[in-house]
Amino acid sequence: MKWLQQLTHAVIIAPSLPSGHHHHHHHHHQSPLYRTNLKPNKSFNSLYSKSSLSLSNQTDSLPDQTTRPSFLQEIAFLCETDNLTAALTLIQSHSKNATSLQAKEAIGLLLQACGDQKDIETGRRLHKFVSNSTHYRNDYVLNTRLIKMYAMCGSPLDSRFVFDTMETKNLIQWNALVSAYTRNGLYGDVVKVFMDLVSNTEFKPDNFTFPSVIKACGGILDVRLGEVIHGMVIKMGLVLDVFVGNALVGMYAKCGVVDEAMKVFDFMPETNLVSWNAMICAFSENGFSRESFDLLMEMLGEEGLLPDVVTVVTILPVCAGEGEVGIGMGIHGLAVKLGLSEEVMVNNAMVYMYSKCGYLNEAQMLFVKNKNKNVVSWNTMISVFSLEGDVNEAFNLMQEMQIQGEEMKANEVTILNVLPACLNKLQLRSLKELHGYSFRHCFQHEELSNAFILAYAKCGALNSAENVFLGIRDKTVSSWNALIGGHAQNGDPREALHLLFQMTYSGQQPDWFTISSLLLACAHLKSLQYGKEIHGYVLRNGLETDCFVGTSLLSHYIHCGRASSARVLFDRMKNKNLVSWNAMISGYSQNGLPYDSLALFRKSLFEGIQSHEIAIVSVFGACSQLSALRLGKEAHGYVLKALQTEDAFVGCSIIDMYAKSGCIKESRKVFDGLIDKNVASWNAIIAAHGIHGHGKEAIKLYERMKKVGQMPDRFTYIGILMACGHAGLVEEGLKYFKEMQNLNVIEPKLEHYACLIDMLGRAGRLNDALRLVNEMPEEADNRIWSSLLSSCRTFGALEIGEKVAKKLLELEPDKAENYVLLSNLYAGLGKWDDVRRVRQMMKEIGLQKDAGCSWIEVGGRVYTFVVGDSLQPKLAEIRVIWRGLEERISEIGYKPNTNSVLHEVGEEEKIDILRGHSEKLAISFGLLKTTKGTPLRVYKNLRICADCHNAAKLISKVVKREIVVRDNKRFHHFRDGLCSCCDYW
Repeated sequence: MKWLQQLTHAVIIAPSLPSGHHHHHHHHHQSPLYRTNLKPNKSFNSLYSKSSLSLSNQTDSLPDQTTRPSFLQEIAFLCETDNLTAALTLIQSHSKNATSLQAKEAIGLLLQACGDQKDIETGRRLHKFVSNSTHYRNDYVLNTRLIKMYAMCGSPLDSRFVFDTMETKNLIQWNALVSAYTRNGLYGDVVKVFMDLVSNTEFKPDNFTFPSVIKACGGILDVRLGEVIHGMVIKMGLVLDVFVGNALVGMYAKCGVVDEAMKVFDFMPETNLVSWNAMICAFSENGFSRESFDLLMEMLGEEGLLPDVVTVVTILPVCAGEGEVGIGMGIHGLAVKLGLSEEVMVNNAMVYMYSKCGYLNEAQMLFVKNKNKNVVSWNTMISVFSLEGDVNEAFNLMQEMQIQGEEMKANEVTILNVLPACLNKLQLRSLKELHGYSFRHCFQHEELSNAFILAYAKCGALNSAENVFLGIRDKTVSSWNALIGGHAQNGDPREALHLLFQMTYSGQQPDWFTISSLLLACAHLKSLQYGKEIHGYVLRNGLETDCFVGTSLLSHYIHCGRASSARVLFDRMKNKNLVSWNAMISGYSQNGLPYDSLALFRKSLFEGIQSHEIAIVSVFGACSQLSALRLGKEAHGYVLKALQTEDAFVGCSIIDMYAKSGCIKESRKVFDGLIDKNVASWNAIIAAHGIHGHGKEAIKLYERMKKVGQMPDRFTYIGILMACGHAGLVEEGLKYFKEMQNLNVIEPKLEHYACLIDMLGRAGRLNDALRLVNEMPEEADNRIWSSLLSSCRTFGALEIGEKVAKKLLELEPDKAENYVLLSNLYAGLGKWDDVRRVRQMMKEIGLQKDAGCSWIEVGGRVYTFVVGDSLQPKLAEIRVIWRGLEERISEIGYKPNTNSVLHEVGEEEKIDILRGHSEKLAISFGLLKTTKGTPLRVYKNLRICADCHNAAKLISKVVKREIVVRDNKRFHHFRDGLCSCCDYW
C-alpha cells in the first residue's frame, strides 16, 4: 500500500514539463534537434511541417484561393494524402521546370513518404529516376535518403546497393548504412560494416555511429565486443553522450550484465526518459522486479519525469509476472491520468497484466472498451481464454475477430494462442477445426506445424501428429523433436527411439532436447533398458559432454531407482552445473537415501555451489525422513544466510521438517516469520499441528486463514480433516467436509474420503465408516481399507474386520502389513488358530513381518534400535537403565500391559518381550547419553503399543523430561505423566 500511495503522490507532484525537455540532477538535457547545424526555415508552411527538409522561396502565409499551389506544396499534399504514385508522376513531369533545390526537396519528401508507407515499389521507381539523372545520381543527401528509405521498407540489401554504387562517401552515408542494418535486425552485418569503417577509411565513428553498433552487440549477445566498443567510446570522449549511454545500458541489459548497465546509468551526466526506460527494462528483463518498481518510483518522484508508453508497457508485464496486481492498478491509474490508456500498446499490456493476475473480468472489460484494437489486442484476449481452458470462448473470439476487416484477420500467432485450449482428448475435434483453418489459410510456418504436432500428441492422436510431421517440407531439428517429444509424452519410448535413428539417417543431429525427451519417456515408464540404449547412443556420438544431456541421463537413472548408477554418471560429469547438483541431491532423497542426500549437499557447499530451492527442499525432506533435527537446523541456518528467508516454497519445507522432527514450536515460529504467506504455507502449518494432535489449534489457523482472504484448496481440507481425525473432533471434521462440498469449487477426492473414513474409524464409528465407503463416488483404495482394518483391530470388530480384510487382500495380496493387521485382530481376540492360519499364508507367499525399529538422534548422530537385535553395542547398559526405570515407574502405578503382546506365550515371556520393544531401548539410550532436562525425540516405524505409550507417560514424570515419540501415525508429546494425544490414537 505504501508503494501505491507513493505512486499516486508522484502523479500529483510531478511537474508539467515542456515537450522534449526533462530535468535531471546533473544537467539540463538538450533536444536532439539542436545537435545538428540545420536551422528550421521559417518560410516552410505549417501544412507541410511533417517534412524534415526545409523549403526555400516560400512565403510565410498560406496561398489564397486564387493562387495556384507551388510545385513543392503539391508534392507535400500528395505525400500527406498517400498519393505517392501521383507524386512520382508530378516529380517526373515537373523536375525540369523546378529549380534544382526544389526538385531535390520534392524527391526527399517522396522518399520519406515511401519509407513511412513502406511503399518499396514507388521508392524503386523514384530510385531509377534519380539514377538516370546526372543532376541527382551522386547527390549525398538523396543517396542517404535512398539508403534510409530502403531500410524503412525492410530491404537493407537495397540500402547496401545504393551505398556501394556511390562514387564518394562520407561518414553520414556510413552511419545511414549502419542504421539500416540495425533497423532490420541484421546485427552481424552492423558489426562488419563498423569494422570496415574503422579499418579501411579515414572516418572516425561518432555519436551517431556508436548507438547502432552498441545495440548490435546486444542483439548478438556479444558482451565482450560490447566492452571493446565501450572502451573505444571512452577513448573518443563520447561516453558522456546521452544516446551512447542509453545504448550501452540496453546492450549490457540484453547480455544479462545488469551491474554494468547500472554503472553506466549512474555515471551518465545527463539522462532522459529513454535512459530511465532502458534501465527499468534492464531490471525487468533480467528478473529484478523489485528494482524495476523502485527505479520507476525514483523516476516519478525525485526526477519528476512522467512515464510514456514505453515505460508503461515495460512495467506492466513485470506486475503480471510477480502477481503484483496492486502496483499494476496504480500504473493503470497513472496511465489514465496522463492520457496513455487509449494507446493500443498500453491497453494490450493492461489486459495481459489483469489476466495474468487472475482478474479476468477487468481484462475483458478493458478489451471491450478498447476502440483501437489491433491484431495483438485480439490475440492477447484469445490467449487469456485459451490458457484458462475456455476453448468455446477462445473460438468465439477468433470468429468475431474475422469480421473486423482484413487488417484483423487471424494470423499464425492467433492460432498459437488458441492451441493451449485444445490440449486434451475432449478437445480433439476443436483442434482439428483449428488445424483445418490454418491449412486453408496457408499458415505453414515451422513453429506452428511443430505446435500442432505437440497438440495432437497431447490429445493422444499420434497418427495426426505424424501426418503433420510428414507434411513439413524442410524438417528441422525442432520438427523431429516435436514428434519424438509427442511419442515420449505418450509413453512410447520404442517409437521415440526409432524416430531418433530416422532423424540421424536424414542428416539431422539430435540436440539435448531430443535426448531429454527420449529419457523422459523411459523415466516415466521406469524403462531402464531403453534408457541404457539411449545412454549408449549418447556415448557413441560424443554427446556426454553436454551438461543438459548428462543431467537428463542422471534424472533417468534416479527415476528408475538406480541412484548408484546416477552417482557414477554424476562423478564423471566434467561440466556439472547447478541443475546437475540439484538433481543428484534430490534424487538421493527421492530414492530413500537421506544420508547420501545430506552428504552431497554438504559437499556442494564445500565446493562453493549455491544450492537452488529444489535442492534445499530435498535436504529438508531428507532431514524429515531421518528425523535429523540437528542437520535440519544446519540447513535452516544455510537458508537464512544464502536465500531469502521469506521464500514461501522453502518456508513450507522448513515448517514440515521441524514438525516431523517433533518441534512444532519451531514450525510455528517459521510460519509466523514468513512475510508472504501463500496457501501452501497455511496448509503446511495446519498439517503440522494436525500430526501433533493439536486439532483445535489447526482449526483456529484454518479460520484465520479464511479471515485474511486466503482461499483454501483441496490440500487445506486434507490437512484440517486429518487434524480433526487425530484429535477426535469428529463433528468438526464432518462440518468441514460438508463445507467443502457446498463450496462447489473443490470436489471431494479420494484422499478427502480417506481422511473422513479414518476419522470415523478412530472414533469407533465403524458402521458409519463402512457406509461412507459404499456411498462415495470412487472405489476405495488400499489406504482406506488398511485404515479401516486398523480401526477394527483397535475396537475388536471381528465381523466388519474380516470383510474389510478380504477387500484389502484382494487389492494388495503381496503386502505383509495387511496380513499383520488381520493377524493382530485375531490375536487381540485370542483367536490363535486364525493367527496361525494367517501367518502360514504369509509364509507360503514368502512375506515377512517388518521388525519394530526405533531411532534417536544424539549429538548429531542417529542411533537405530531393532527388536531382537542382540548385537547392539550398548545393549547391556541399556537394559540396566530400563530395569531402573521400570522399578521407578512401577512405584507410581506401572503394570506391564501383556495384551499388547500378540503372541501365544506365557505372561512372563510376554513381559520380557515388552522389555525389548524398540522405543523402550531408544528412550533408555537417550537417558544414558544426554544431560538432565534434555528433551528426547524418538521415531518409530510402527504404531506405538499401549504398554509403551503408558510407560513413556510415566517415565516423563519420573525423569522430569519431555519425551516426543513419532510413530507411523502421529506424534506423541509425553510430559509430566500425560500425552498430547489424550490417549486417543
